[in-house]
Amino acid sequence: MGICLSSQCSTTKGGNSSRPPPTTKIIHPNGKLQEFRQPIRASLILSQNPNCFLCNSELMYVDSRLPHVPEDEQLQPDQIYFLMPLSKSQATLSLQELCSLAIKASEPLSHLNKVFRDQNVVKFVLDSVPQADQPTKRLCSKS
Repeated sequence: MGICLSSQCSTTKGGNSSRPPPTTKIIHPNGKLQEFRQPIRASLILSQNPNCFLCNSELMYVDSRLPHVPEDEQLQPDQIYFLMPLSKSQATLSLQELCSLAIKASEPLSHLNKVFRDQNVVKFVLDSVPQADQPTKRLCSKS
């Protein structure tokens, strides 16, 4: 079983998504989250981190070796990748290590989701404020 982190996705009236736009997410060994909105090749990340390799979180399994993302591969949006030290390149992934990686990823990802939710609340409020030339809409029903 690989690490699978997800969030709920729903759509509001008018087709606006209540979920952040898809990004490629990279979790660094120190827990730092790096996001890319544009397509990016693994080679660029690896050139900036020469003592590391990349693993796709969906391909990480207990009691298996950590899968390396090829340098020429384009990283996929909505995927989480772990930047791992080269010293672990031949290591077998234990359950404890897998859990540790999931915990390491959960903090920056939950912060990211909170920031997006807060931005959506502000956007909803701003979108709900009637313009001078528009009739006022009732947001709540009368009790």
